[in-house]
Amino acid sequence: MDEPLTGAARERRRAVVADLGTALRELVDAAVRTEVDEAELAAVEAVIREQTARLRAVSRELTGIASVDDPEIGERWYSPVYGPGNPLAPPLELTHSADGRVSARVTVGKAHEGPPGLVHGGVIATLLDHVLARAPRSAGHGGLTGSLTVRFRRPVPLGMPLVLEAHLVSAEGRRATARATLAAAADPGTPLAEGEALLVALRAERAAEVFAPTGRSVAAWTARATD
Repeated sequence: MDEPLTGAARERRRAVVADLGTALRELVDAAVRTEVDEAELAAVEAVIREQTARLRAVSRELTGIASVDDPEIGERWYSPVYGPGNPLAPPLELTHSADGRVSARVTVGKAHEGPPGLVHGGVIATLLDHVLARAPRSAGHGGLTGSLTVRFRRPVPLGMPLVLEAHLVSAEGRRATARATLAAAADPGTPLAEGEALLVALRAERAAEVFAPTGRSVAAWTARATD
């Protein structure tokens, strides 16, 4: 099922993938919060292993790109940051403009906890990394993260609606820099964390080499990428 889909067929599959992703996120949340007894845990484990076997009946290789994805524009349905089908994703909801600015909203739950009641610092860095990369891409500058600096200003509570804002600072050749903030939706003017990144676009020939194992054309991380 790793052949690319288009049109109505892709939209139908995306809808089902998203529904399964939502159910699995609910399962993950229940699993990391449950205090049921050991017998119930064992019973649930047996059921989950049965369902896992059903999903594994037809699988992609590790380098395979999902049939619902569009790697030409960087649309990843199983992204661990925003992918509707990925139970690890919070998921982040993002909007962008053509001038190198993006805005995003997310609420992080128990599965991404670090210190008790707080979002793990690595998750905060991941969220910032994503919007920092998307800001240059929205202005036509694809790239991979070359460096990432994160400043943690205040603890970030679980379950609190958050907003992220990122913007392109400069772009020259294959290099672009961007800055971003993460704040509470109720107080967007007070940053809880800030990030800055250097994004380096791959040359077309290098991208072809790096992504060759996927067997697909991947353009979103090259110098000519558009979103």
